[in-house]
Formats: sequence, structure tokens, C-alpha cells
Amino acid sequence: MFQQDLDPVGGSLALSALCGAIPLLTLFVLLGGLKVRAWLSGLISLAVSLVVAIALFDMPTGQALLAGTEGAAFGFFPILWIVINAIWVYNLTVATGHFDVLRRSFEKVSPDQRIQAIIIAFCFGALLEALAGFGTPVAITVVMLMALGFEPLKAAAVALIANTAPVAFGALATPIVTLSTVASGASDASGLDVDTLGAMVGRQTPILALVVPLILVFVVDGKRGLRNTWVAALVCGVAFALAQFVASNYISVQLADIVAALVAAAAVVVLLRVWTPADVLVAEPRTDAPVPVTASSGGRGGSAGSAAEVPDDSRAEVARAYAPYLVIIAIFSITNITAVKEFLAKEPWTYSFAWPGLDVFNTAGDPVSTTTYALNWLPAAGTLMIVAGLITAVLLRISPSTMARTYVGTYVELRSAIITVMAVLGLAYVMNLSGQTGSLGAWLAGAGAGFAILSPILGWIGVAVTGSDTSANALFGALQVQTASQAGLDPTLMAAANSSGGVLGKMVSPQNLAIAAAAVGMAGREGDIFRKVIGWSLGLLLLMCIIVGLQSTPVLDWMVP
Repeated sequence: MFQQDLDPVGGSLALSALCGAIPLLTLFVLLGGLKVRAWLSGLISLAVSLVVAIALFDMPTGQALLAGTEGAAFGFFPILWIVINAIWVYNLTVATGHFDVLRRSFEKVSPDQRIQAIIIAFCFGALLEALAGFGTPVAITVVMLMALGFEPLKAAAVALIANTAPVAFGALATPIVTLSTVASGASDASGLDVDTLGAMVGRQTPILALVVPLILVFVVDGKRGLRNTWVAALVCGVAFALAQFVASNYISVQLADIVAALVAAAAVVVLLRVWTPADVLVAEPRTDAPVPVTASSGGRGGSAGSAAEVPDDSRAEVARAYAPYLVIIAIFSITNITAVKEFLAKEPWTYSFAWPGLDVFNTAGDPVSTTTYALNWLPAAGTLMIVAGLITAVLLRISPSTMARTYVGTYVELRSAIITVMAVLGLAYVMNLSGQTGSLGAWLAGAGAGFAILSPILGWIGVAVTGSDTSANALFGALQVQTASQAGLDPTLMAAANSSGGVLGKMVSPQNLAIAAAAVGMAGREGDIFRKVIGWSLGLLLLMCIIVGLQSTPVLDWMVP
């Protein structure tokens, strides 16, 4: 067994916290400073965390290695299990040409580029974020925008900025699930389950949703765009915000972005039946747009096509193009019915067991709950995505050989991402179970109530470096909770702030910048795109810091569930 000690290095909390930060600093320097590949940075940082845990925090070697293996296992299932299977479903639509049909159906909604930015980058991007996440929305929507005539730099900026408000609930709320797992293991406080944390995030990110569509039309067409299309942007933002709040608080955390994306898109489409911009901004379609890519920015894709010769898709073809998304929504809606959810939460569909050989106690001598691993093999979102993929294959008449080839290809495309996520989650578990995160939290608690304003910044840093709100929550979720508990702040609020602040680092993360640059043919010019979006990222981060700061005071503490 192993009992955590928060000041094992010289009996000094500050020195122990500094040592506990070494693995994180290693990861940040390798990724952000030396620009080492993400998967290699993750593995090196994991190795550093093991050395620190064993040599400085007195964790037995066997316990440290077991902590890393549990984290890596959690990284694959349920996290990567969702991403891999969601992108597989998308790849099936690309392989059969149905993705092109879907894209053309969006073109017909409005010829105005500002409206197209709202519908494609924000609404459809949110749906893709809800189903897959991990860079997929940027990779796909930027290609669609290019095909509609957007300039490369503008298309990249629009896709990146749009990929904010939905991120916390991305990949069927994987960041929230991860946050709940690490946060619950870091505190005995109640209210750190998925539903409560999702509800809290759902009282923060909808405020961003009100602003982002307005920013998009400004980026596309400056003050004129804001003046001519603020009505559509505001309708979209309000519809998305209300739907995301209602879904995350009263329906299902996993379905929050799906519901919000569909409601927002429907609201804009209905508006366009009775209103059109005074001046329509139309551009000549580009014929040199690159092919769609997946989150790995190197996958298979269908031709983006040219609008010079637009096929006349039948209603049946359009219906089949939308079918995969409707199937996914139907499956997840059914499995979120209370009776069904409770049935699937029992054996043999779900197993929970103590990770073999891992025996860790916190400073108070109580067992750490993180050492219990939940294997919900059937109700897991990734398994349900496989079911959706099989039904999609039947509807789209895809042969078993194409399905199998596409599935294997998806693993190949995502091989680097798989290693990265498993390494980062292994790192997070080693830090959390060895006490490194606890030392950092206890030291940061010295900021007192002022930590509330700093909390979103931690999440922003985590996502800016790793490119993933899930990874940032794994790295800092426990830290936020432990710091909150010692500083007299609400653990639920601080944990949620990590995720909500993190979404704003997505647009400046090297991973997303690389994906956007590759998709628009600007590889090597990520700096140009970075300069286009950094101001918006920091401005929205400041807004989130103010929101969280006020929610920690009597001014807005009524918003905390």
C-alpha cells in the first residue's frame, strides 16, 4: 500500500509543489517550447512523472507503474473508444460520398458567406464536436468553408473560433466524464458526478455561445458583417445557449451539444424563411479546396468538389446523408431514458473493480476512489457508436469489407493520438495518486478566494498545450478540486471552471493550428493563423475569468448547482 504525503521533499510544501510540477513543466516545454511531437512528449512526461513519484514522493515502484497503467487504460476506454468509433462513422460517410451530399445541402440554405459561417462552422461544427471532438470539427468544417469560396486564412480562423462553446461537452461529454473521474478521486465532497459538473459547465459555456456567432460574422466581413447579419448571429447564439443549458441541466449531459447544435441550426433555418441580410456576401467557389481530413490531419477524405457543377441530389440521397447523425441521436436518446440507463448500469453490462494490485490511501488514511475502474462495455458511448455505425452501414448499403477496411484505417489515422491520450492520462493518474497534484493544490490554495479568477486560466493553459479539454481536465481536475477545498471555494465550481476555461485554449493549441493549416494548404504558416485568433482567445478567457470570479461570490453564486 501507499499513503500520500503532500510535503515529502524536505518537509516543505512549496518545494514539494515545485517538484510535483516537474512532469507538467516537462510536457509544456516539450510541446510548446521545443515543439516535440505530442505522442513523444506524452511518453517522456509520463516517464518523468514516474521518476518524480518514486524518487521524490516515495511511491513504491510497483504502485507507480500500476497507477500509470490504470490511467492509460482509462485513456483508451472510455475516452479513445468514443473518438475512434465516432470518426469511423464519419469516415464511412466520406468513403461512400454521402459527406459531399451533406455539404451540398448546407450550401443551399443560404448563399451568404456570413450565414454559412454560422451554420457550418458553429452549428455543424458543434454537432461534430459532440460526436467526435479531438480536432475533427476544425478539420471538416474548414474544408467545407474552403469549398464555398472562403479565403484560406479566414476559413481557418472561423473554424477555430467556432470550436469553443461546444468543446466542454465534446465527444459525448468525454471531458466532463474525465473531469468527474479525477475530481471525485481527489475529494470526498459530493456533487462531483457527471450530471452535476455538466450542469455547472452548462451555466458557464452558454454565455460564450451568445458571443461566438457575432465574432464569426465580424471575422468574415468586419463591421459590415456584424451590422447586416447580427440578427442571425444573435438568434443562433441564443438558441444554442438556451438549448445547451437546458440539455446539460435537465436532459442529458452527453446530449447537450447534439441538442444545442440541432436547435441552433433549426432556429437559423426558420429565421431565413422570413428574413434575409440586406446585402448578401457571395464569393466565387474555390476549386482547389483540399479533401476532408480527420482529427489526425492525415486521413482519407472525399473530394471537396467544385461548386461549378453541383449535382442535383435527390431527397432520398439527402436523407441518407443525414441518417448517420439521426441514428446516433436516436440511440443515445433511448439509452438516456432513466429505466434503460439503470438497466445498463448493472452487471453483466457494467463491471466495476479495484485495479489489481493498486492500493493507495490519501493523507487522511482513506482509500482513494480513483483506483476503482468501471468497465461499462455495453452502455459506453464508444460501443453505442459502433451500433450506430452498423445501422448506418445498412442504411447506406456499405459492404462488410468496406466497413472493416475503414475501421482499420481509422486506427491507423489516429495512431499518434491514441498514444498521446493514453500517455497523458497515465501521467495524470501517476501525478494524482502519488500526491504530486495534491501538493500543487495545497500550495495554490495560498491564493485564497483569488484562485477563483485564476482557475479558468489553468484550464486554458492545459488545452493550449495539449489541444484537448479532456487532457486538461485529467491534468488539472484534481488540482482544481483540492485547491478549492483548501481555499474555501466550491469544488464543483472550480472543477467546471477548468473545463470552461479550457475550451478557449482550443483555438490556439498547436494541434488544432496544425490541423487547420494543413486543411487550408498553409502548412508551416501556423503562426499567421495563430495571430488571427489569439486576441479572441484571450478576450473570451478574460470574460470567463470574470464569470467564474462572480460565481464564487454572492453576486452569481446562485448559479452554482
